[in-house]
Amino acid sequence: MALLEVRDLKTWYPVRGGLFSKRRYVKAVDGVSLSMEAGETVGLVGESGCGKSTLGRTLMRLENPSGGEFSMDGVNLASLRGRELREMRRKLQMIFQDPYGSLNPRMRIQNMLDEVLRLHTNLDKNGRRERMSELLKMVGLPEETLPRYPHQFSGGQRQRLGIARALAVNPKLIIADEPVSALDVSVQAQIITLLQELQKATGIAYLFIAHDLAVVEHISHRIMVMYLGKIVESGPSREVCRKPRHPYTKALLSAVPTLDLETRRRRIILPGDVPSPLNPPSGCPFHPRCPMAEPRCSEEVPPLAAVVAGNETRHSSACFFSARL
Repeated sequence: MALLEVRDLKTWYPVRGGLFSKRRYVKAVDGVSLSMEAGETVGLVGESGCGKSTLGRTLMRLENPSGGEFSMDGVNLASLRGRELREMRRKLQMIFQDPYGSLNPRMRIQNMLDEVLRLHTNLDKNGRRERMSELLKMVGLPEETLPRYPHQFSGGQRQRLGIARALAVNPKLIIADEPVSALDVSVQAQIITLLQELQKATGIAYLFIAHDLAVVEHISHRIMVMYLGKIVESGPSREVCRKPRHPYTKALLSAVPTLDLETRRRRIILPGDVPSPLNPPSGCPFHPRCPMAEPRCSEEVPPLAAVVAGNETRHSSACFFSARL
């Protein structure tokens, strides 16, 4: 059984209109399906506004789904309420993008961690203290950190504290929502290395949300590319980055900086902006910006279908012309 199963998940937000106007929706997540195994890292990439963070927040039940199903360890998360939902969150935690805004500035670190441990464990005071010291050691911070406040730390240290808080209840899966995008490049590398070491030590799984394909390729076993609320390509990370099968993925990869002249790609400039999820285009959502678009692309929605070419590992693409890429 897969650790996480998501089937046709939708998160739509109603938009208030006129008294007699038809009800409209912002389709932030529009029919996403995915599966994750224990100990696996799946990268989720795409431009800002494509629905990545909304998907992560919906899986955490911070947003309510509008349709579809998602389960963890065979338990339907969408149907859980109150105590049952709180108990399930012991298995599912989240690291947020902003290390400055995700920590309560009025709480000492020991109080922040103690609050989590009191809510989700049966440890006594001494047990909680030992667990807090253990968590700080796991993320590379000294025990002297505990009496301090968040403002006394750098951005990288705050993100380590956010990771410690997520680890406190021994979750099976962590949703990391752009955990390094607000950090300096050198600090980004340290946090990525820390996440990989923690995965080796604990067997935890990550859904790693980011817009930087270079970072995602480095940490992920598989990559999913999202555009306008839909998954347009999915496959093993090396294969997706070496041989993309969707024009949007190819454009994202062309924007990744590289010093290697042999592997430097020709820059692909996409015309226009991402369409509004309130009024998405007909047919393929990418066709207004796609250099390969043909008339059928504006009329038909390409399914996310398996692509096999030669001896390649199978992966999926939602494009009628995957074989040409």
